[in-house]
Parts: sequence; structure tokens; C-alpha cells
Amino acid sequence: MLSLLLTAFALGVASGATELFDRNLAYSSPFVGAPHLSHNTRALQARHVEYAKRQLSDTESSEGFKDEHYPTFYGGDFSNSPWVYSGGINFTHSGEHGDPFDNSVLLWTRAVPKGAVLPDQSIPVCVSFKIFDNAKLSGRPIDSGDAFTSYDVDFTLKVEAQNLNPDTHYWFQFADCTNPKTVSPVGMTRTIASPNTPAHQVNGGKPLTFAVFSCSRYQDGYFNAYGVAAHNTSTDFFVHLGDYIYESLGSGAAIGRKTLGRELATIADYRQRLNQYRTDVSLVAAHVKAPWITDDHEVADQAWKAGTANSNDTTVGCSFSPSGACFTDRKLAAVRAYHEWMPIRQVDPDDKLRIWRNFQIGKLLDLTMLDTRQYDRDITDLYYNTVINSIADVNNRSLMGTNQESWFFDTLSASKKRDAIWRIVGQQIVFTQLNESGAFDVDAWDGYRANRARILDHLYSEKIDNTIILSGDSHANWVSDLAHPNDTTTYDFITGKGAIGVEFAGTAVTSTSAFGAGILPAAADKISQVLVQVNTDLQWSEGSYRGFFTLTLNTTTAMATYYAMRNVSTPNLDAFASATFVVEAGANKLARPVAGGKVNAGVLKVQL
Repeated sequence: MLSLLLTAFALGVASGATELFDRNLAYSSPFVGAPHLSHNTRALQARHVEYAKRQLSDTESSEGFKDEHYPTFYGGDFSNSPWVYSGGINFTHSGEHGDPFDNSVLLWTRAVPKGAVLPDQSIPVCVSFKIFDNAKLSGRPIDSGDAFTSYDVDFTLKVEAQNLNPDTHYWFQFADCTNPKTVSPVGMTRTIASPNTPAHQVNGGKPLTFAVFSCSRYQDGYFNAYGVAAHNTSTDFFVHLGDYIYESLGSGAAIGRKTLGRELATIADYRQRLNQYRTDVSLVAAHVKAPWITDDHEVADQAWKAGTANSNDTTVGCSFSPSGACFTDRKLAAVRAYHEWMPIRQVDPDDKLRIWRNFQIGKLLDLTMLDTRQYDRDITDLYYNTVINSIADVNNRSLMGTNQESWFFDTLSASKKRDAIWRIVGQQIVFTQLNESGAFDVDAWDGYRANRARILDHLYSEKIDNTIILSGDSHANWVSDLAHPNDTTTYDFITGKGAIGVEFAGTAVTSTSAFGAGILPAAADKISQVLVQVNTDLQWSEGSYRGFFTLTLNTTTAMATYYAMRNVSTPNLDAFASATFVVEAGANKLARPVAGGKVNAGVLKVQL
């Protein structure tokens, strides 16, 4: 009798029992078309089955086999199943979401077993999710299901909620399959408008707001900027432009921000760091508030296509890293952990781990996310290779790589052709030339000048209007008209005539100022005063405050509001709007007077 039961059990398993593993996208390969880099869910299920068989052998004589206890039988009672962990779970990082399409969105959580002793590795944790069209979670869910997670993916769970309507808000919640009373906080998410939605109908005709962030170093302070955006703005989407985590340790113990572990190298290292970052209350609030759209995979400082500042694939490259890691191993570990921990879709491994992509949000805008950190990027400033400035003008030197550059040009042209009003470009580093007393940051676009010139040439030659570039990385605020550097013949920095777009570059969430750690506003403004006069395109500079900015779009205007945190050494929401800038559709420049001629921090080129 037992053998017949086991045979039936095995047949049930073989006929699709991996579905609960497969539904958790954290088990999948981070890369489209590279299934060999995914977790083998058949092997996981086989491990699970062997455990279940052992339980059957031990319990058959006294208890018998109850079909409804096995999780592949939908609608069964999980509460006392010997094959699914039922000791209670903690949703340690709430419920999060990201990469919205017009008919789906990714939902993420982490379900950690309770207790000091983790369950046998053969026993999965079962999590259910439901997504509704109302905040009360009433009525029939739009989509729902169960999925497994386990120690193999650090107990993370990522599912795609499908069959959603475009440009619609939804509410979702996770629960423990074995005890439905154990639930995560309710999250609110949304889809984007379908590509053909008329611009004036996007977001129900209301302005659409993005909150833009970069550079969150845990040991440098509390992530208050995320909290201010979540609680004090009407943000619809969060956009992150690099350095979501840092690989370094530093010293934050004095403010209660000591980083755990070591300099990141292995998947365990990256998981631990992501885990610690995501305990910050403001970051948790931001992930719950609105969908996230992120860009580059976080690996290490000064990343390029074949290395970082201290881990390059050369005969001596590994010796640079305190962790002893070569770049390739380190990058794959970082990408795997990022894929598990972030609500982001797969990338293409056959195209150098391509992550660049485009979101068509009705006829209002295209949001184009680039990878200007790692994808086919020629060598950057690694601190010890001092020749970069001398080769910054070389024509075939590329920040983007040929494939990404060609795709970017095609995307800009296609956006114009489909009559989208705005072209918003999210990327990691400052685009505008910044002459800093004769020195240039060659880790930014100033180290790839021919590549920058080709982009500007394409915008001018194709007469592509309404392009706004969003930038991070510099740990300071910069706002500029887009024009060829130092071109005072066709570009008038007073009126903005001759510009072809605008750049909004934001400061860090916490990472120390490029003007000097802890620099006060008065001292920073002295530096900014020089910079706005020396750099033709630069219209505003501010280097003291940590923070973020929002970009609000409608059919006629784009408005950027910069927010400054008064203090990041304690968790708080104490912030103020430091400056507001307007771009009128079709003008391709900052509206004059820039920022209304007055700002609450930093220095304008022309102040009233």
C-alpha cells in the first residue's frame, strides 16, 4: 500500500509540482536566455519529495497519507502539512514592488522562518499573495497564488502579478500559507499607462511624479530622503540612479550605522548588505509607497566592463581587493543577489548582462533607463591609472558601447515618431561638462567626450525636443541646459536659446559631498559661485545638503523640485525644498528666470 501511495505521490510531483517553486522569480536566472544560471527547481522539488517520502515512510502506519496536506493540491489545508514549513514566518522587509508594465507588476517580499533554528533545507516556506483593486482588499482578487521560497534564495520571494489594467492603482498583501492570519503590511502599487494612451489621459489627467535618488551609503547617515519622498510628496514612481548599496565598510558606529560583514565579494556578502540596508525605516516606507524602477547592478566602486577600482580580471587584479575577489566572480555574485532582493526583471546575458530598457508611459513620455556604469564601458578612472584625462577625447572611446548607443538613438527617434511629448533619460553620471578649476571628473561623461558629442549631435540633427536627462553619482546638485560644452556661438546661457534639452542631476541620499565631507552651506556656496560662472551650461550648483528631487510631468510643463535633508545623523523627516525648476514643452531649456530667480540653497548663475 505504501509503495502505491509513493508512486501516486511521485506522479503528482512530476506533473507540475515545481510550479510553486517556478512562480518565485527569485529562483530564475537573472538573465533571459540563460536557464543554466537559474536554480534547478526540479532538483529543489526532488529534494522536497525525498523529505516527504521519508515522512511518509515514518508515518504511514499510524497516520496515512492525506492528499490535502500536499501543497500541489490547490485549496488544501497547509496548516499541519509535514512538507511545508509551518513554524511561523516573519515578513522581515514588508512587501515591495517594481518594474511596472501596463498589465503587470513585480511584487517582492522576504519570508524568514521564525525561531533560532532554521527548518531542514528540504522544507520550503510557502507564501501566498493577493492583489486587489481596492485598499480594503475586499471582493475577488485580481490575481493571487502561492509560491515557495527557501534558504537557496535567502528566503526572498518575487512574483509577477498579472492580468492588471493599465494606469491603475492596486493593493497587495502576502500571507503565510500555513497560517493566513500571518500577513505582511498592505502595499499599494500601480501599472503604467499603455503606450497609445493619449497624453492628457495618462494618470487620469493628473500630473505624473517621479522621485529620483542615488548614492545611499549606509554608514554615512540615515536614509531620510526616501522617507520624505514616501510621506511628504505625491510620488507615483521611484527611480534610482545607481549606488543603491555600497561594497565598502567605512565607520558609521558613532551614529548607529555600523555596516555588517566585510567588503563585498561573495553572494553571502551582497545578501547581507542588501538585508541591512533594507532595515532602514525610510527605505522600507519608500518601497511600500510606489513602484521602483532601478538601473545598474551594484558591484563595487568605479565599475566598468572588465573591472572595478580594486577588482579587475588581470593576472594581478584579484590582489587589489581586500576580499580577494576577481571581477567576474564578484559581478555575478552581485547580480544574483540583486536579482533576488530587488523587484527588477531579468536582463540579457548574451548582451553583456544588458539592463538598459525603455518604458513607454502613454503618449506623455518615454522613460529610458541606461547603463552608463558597466555595459561595454571603456576603462574609467581607477585612481591609479592617471592617463584617462589624456584619452577622454578619443573618438572611439565609449561610455555606452556601440549596441547600447545605437539602441539609445533609435529609442529617442522612435519616441519622437510615436508623438510622445517627453523623453526622460535615467542614467548614473553627470552629463554636462563640469570644469572644476581645470580638473574634470573623468569617471563621468567628461571622460567620454566624443560619446557625449554624438548624443547631442543626434538630438540636434534629428530635432528631438523635450529631452530631460536625470543623473546621479556626483553627491552634489547640478541643473543645466543641454548644449555642446562651451558653445557660446549657438547657445546663449542667459536666455537658453540654442539648447536642446535639460539635465537634472541630484545629490546623494547620504554619501558625503563631493565638495568635502560635512561641508556647510556657506562654504559650499563659495565653490558653487565659481562653478556656475566657469561652466557655460551650468545654471545651478549646490553641494552641502543630502537629498533627492522629484520630476513632475504634464502635457505642457516639467517641474523639478529639489529637497534638502537638514540632518541625516538621526532618522527624521526634517527637510525643505531647496529649489524648483520649470521646463516648458517645446522650449528645450530651463524656463527663465531660472528657478524663478531665487533658490533656498546653492547658487544660481543669474540671481534676481
